[in-house]
Amino acid sequence: MTNTALITGASRGLGLALARSLAAAGWNLVITARGSADLERVAGELGATALAGDLADAAHVERLARAVPELDLLVNNASGLGPTPLPALAAYPLDAFRALLETNVTAPLALVQATLPALRRSGGAVVNVSSDAATAAYKGWGGYGATKAALEQLSNVLAAEEPGVRVWWVDPGEMNTRMLADAVGAEEAAGAADPAKVAASLHDLVRSRPASGKVSLR
Repeated sequence: MTNTALITGASRGLGLALARSLAAAGWNLVITARGSADLERVAGELGATALAGDLADAAHVERLARAVPELDLLVNNASGLGPTPLPALAAYPLDAFRALLETNVTAPLALVQATLPALRRSGGAVVNVSSDAATAAYKGWGGYGATKAALEQLSNVLAAEEPGVRVWWVDPGEMNTRMLADAVGAEEAAGAADPAKVAASLHDLVRSRPASGKVSLR
């Protein structure tokens, strides 16, 4: 039987790399991101189903859930960085912080809620992609880190409430992605890990199915 995964933020970075790894292993994929052109290109490459849209839109979340009546893996990878250059908390624009909470916390929870019936039936798994900024005090990363800390606690409680579903909140470490380049500059980001290598470790996690918990891929 073919496994099915729903991956958010799958048009680039870690989401794209994981989609490629799972597709090579024969997984059926439903992928989403906001940019339809890049997403359709990836879908064509991998034979995946592409559903572009904004995860803050309840109608899009419902559409994704309908597309995966049978689901083995939900990967909440899509994430926002917030304003750049990264502002100190003393000057953090509150409207931007509210929007970041919507993207990084509320939207993943909404998708978990919408897909839990299918995940319960399959005994499936949820991967919530976090960051060491959730626990470490990096100047400028307070807004982003606060949202990831909230996502980690949601994951922690979800694991306790849903013993039949594996829940992993994953710190992938620094990766050479557009998001990191936006935060620290392209030159510094170029020295970070290749997302494909991180995706291989994440695929190993999915394959081995350890108990629910926090996982560091550093």
